[in-house]
Amino acid sequence: MRIYPSKPKKVYLYATCLVEMFDPKAAVDAITLLEQQGLEVIFQEKQSCCGQPAYTSGYDKEAKQVALSQIALFTEDWPIVVLSGSCGGMMHHHYPRLFAGDNQQDTVNLFCERVFELTEFLVNVCRVKLIDHGQSTSVVMHTSCAARREMNVHATSKQLLSQLDNVILREQQYESECCGFGGTFSVRHPDISQAMVEDKTKYLSKTHAAELISADWGCLLNINGALEYQNKPMQGRHLASFLLERITPKLGGK
Repeated sequence: MRIYPSKPKKVYLYATCLVEMFDPKAAVDAITLLEQQGLEVIFQEKQSCCGQPAYTSGYDKEAKQVALSQIALFTEDWPIVVLSGSCGGMMHHHYPRLFAGDNQQDTVNLFCERVFELTEFLVNVCRVKLIDHGQSTSVVMHTSCAARREMNVHATSKQLLSQLDNVILREQQYESECCGFGGTFSVRHPDISQAMVEDKTKYLSKTHAAELISADWGCLLNINGALEYQNKPMQGRHLASFLLERITPKLGGK
């Protein structure tokens, strides 16, 4: 069981390459959420991929090179808050395995202990208390299977949503099943990936939720693309943006 530190004064934000490329607003919103907790947020501009695509494809040498280039950016002993459970799992759980027996193992392990997924950090380190300023709505949440297994993101995401008085969380059938993205899996096995995402979108749509949210942009890319192809109005967004919108007081409102 992980032992969580007391709330620090400074943190690094690791946006992930997908958020930087496809939804930089989610990174800005996450920074605002953390700053509202009294934290100074440091964003290292040279950050890129965590190395997961190479690692899951069997290219350990290349994955190690990418990992070391990222580790070198985060030199201060501050927590590293990651905007994806699958990337967080790679950095927290798989880096130690990747570097087991390596002469840099100790340095890597110290880095890995500082890695936290965003919702995990907000719940277990910041211990946030959210006040909902939004109108009544309903949401359905998708959690990547890797994030669920490795970082317990589904539990911490639900804890945050449960603090929002005017938000109803609707449960989808087969919630824990993969959306079919899996990084390079969707490229190597497109037919299987398509069948999986068609199942996922079917059960998401059946909830009739007003919004789809997730803490993992890889899954959102796959699911949103499928929903758009199916001409369905639902489109997902990152949980950080949803949370910030809900807790921001509206002009003339409460």
